[in-house]
Amino acid sequence: MEKDKTLIRKKLKNYFSKIFEKNLLNEIIETGIYKTYSKGEMLVDIGDEMTHIPLITKGLVKITREDKHEEEILLYFLEKGDTCAISFVNCIHLSKSMFRGVIESDTECVMIPVNKIEDWLINYRSWREFIIDSYHNRLVEMVEAIRSLAFFKLDDRLHKYLKEHVKLLHNKKLNITHQEIADDMHTSRVVISRLLKILEKKGKIKLGRKNILVAN
Repeated sequence: MEKDKTLIRKKLKNYFSKIFEKNLLNEIIETGIYKTYSKGEMLVDIGDEMTHIPLITKGLVKITREDKHEEEILLYFLEKGDTCAISFVNCIHLSKSMFRGVIESDTECVMIPVNKIEDWLINYRSWREFIIDSYHNRLVEMVEAIRSLAFFKLDDRLHKYLKEHVKLLHNKKLNITHQEIADDMHTSRVVISRLLKILEKKGKIKLGRKNILVAN
């Protein structure tokens, strides 16, 4: 147990120690659970009981929701320093998750028990500011996703999607399939493959075997 506390303290040091008060950090270390997930694993699924929320210390998590036809809609991504603030409402009201979180790249996080959330909102200013900022960032990302759907042509949306992945993963070469992109963009693999070839002809990307190199 003491070893876990030492590990959590080390993982929090790189980012969260800069924004949380010392006493709050100590509470997180005492109550948090260190977890690791591999690409493709599920962090949380629709309908799950919300017992913990994650503080992401490494990796990338894709957050989606299903429409009335049970097709997935990409909402946003969580990366280092993030938490899924929208899930706080589920936690506070003890309701089930409305979202699905899938691991996009190997992820490490500290899981916080939900019974601590309200107490920390009252007791720690840094926690309140963190949650408000998280809500704001997620809202901006969802508004941007809606704007892209409403006003961007599909090829422009695809190029934007690829550039955002490069930024999130810090890697110009994306190991992603055409089907995965199609699922995220709510279209067919055939359409995505055609648009990728158009982007390649324009010099914006270079297609490889199971990877895509995105130009500057």
